[in-house]
Amino acid sequence: MTDQSSTRYAYLGPAATFTEAALIGLLTERGVLETAERIPMRSADAMLEAVRAGEVDAAVVPIENSVEGGVPATLDALTRYGRLQIVAEAVVPVRFVLAALPGTVTRETLRSYGTHPHAEAQTRLWMQRNAPQAEYRVTSSTAAAAQELAASAEPAGASAGVAGSTDLPYQAVIGPLLAAQTYGLEVLADDIGDNTLAETRFICVERPGAIPEPTGWDRTTIVVGLASDRAGALLEMLEQLSARGVNMSRIESRPTGDGLGLYQFSIDVLGHVAEARVAEALRGIHRVAGSVKFLGSYPMASATRTELNGTKKAVDPRVADDAFDRAQAWLDDVTGR
Repeated sequence: MTDQSSTRYAYLGPAATFTEAALIGLLTERGVLETAERIPMRSADAMLEAVRAGEVDAAVVPIENSVEGGVPATLDALTRYGRLQIVAEAVVPVRFVLAALPGTVTRETLRSYGTHPHAEAQTRLWMQRNAPQAEYRVTSSTAAAAQELAASAEPAGASAGVAGSTDLPYQAVIGPLLAAQTYGLEVLADDIGDNTLAETRFICVERPGAIPEPTGWDRTTIVVGLASDRAGALLEMLEQLSARGVNMSRIESRPTGDGLGLYQFSIDVLGHVAEARVAEALRGIHRVAGSVKFLGSYPMASATRTELNGTKKAVDPRVADDAFDRAQAWLDDVTGR
């Protein structure tokens, strides 16, 4: 991940989204928070296209949520815009609040609320128990809902202090506390997520360049298309990982768009392409698959590092780098090289 002071970073806007929080964390780690430019955009497609076209230097997008799983818009966009490279990741705890224009509604009088579908799914049980009369309205993002609700209170023919006087189809929003604070909303209820351990993983994507050095806690992301639609094709591909002791942390199928029943697989594995076992596994996958797209090897977020996923400590000695070196030395001796 570049740390130049002039770097332009795109994120899913508007201001105060979980995505901006992830970007702020990444920039803070590198000491460039005050100098890097943060540019809000409306979708993963727009952000990754801007990276590909050189309009921004990098983009931070959500890829995986611990409750809802993968983020389809990101997974699809990553395969749509040519060669792109993941260089870093961040994990952000997901904490939701219910907020409204000050003095307009209470939980008891609330009739409708707006939020992103992922946020609705993660707060559904709380809302059913505590505001069952409120109807859900879909919005493009949690922060966008907060921004639009705050803007609706500005003088434009509507009375700011009267509940239901806006043209918006919702009276309250569910989103991050940062959004409520940023847009001057009143918090009606805090920490309303159904799963208090929920978190979202974000990735930083750039145009192809140098691969980050191995840290011992790394992740590699690839997209694989099977060579044919036949029994055992997926197993054959996955055996390339298991035979070399490479642990897979995520796999999701996404349609290719070429017809019903045709899928490709977005895969995360633990390890770095510079490690012999990972490199050998990728060679094996390339040999048996119809297509392989390498999206990057990059450091895992600090919050996700454990002894179980640290490749310096947890790798089976039979698939460690020196085991591959010894095997290659033996083969060279056999062949007289």
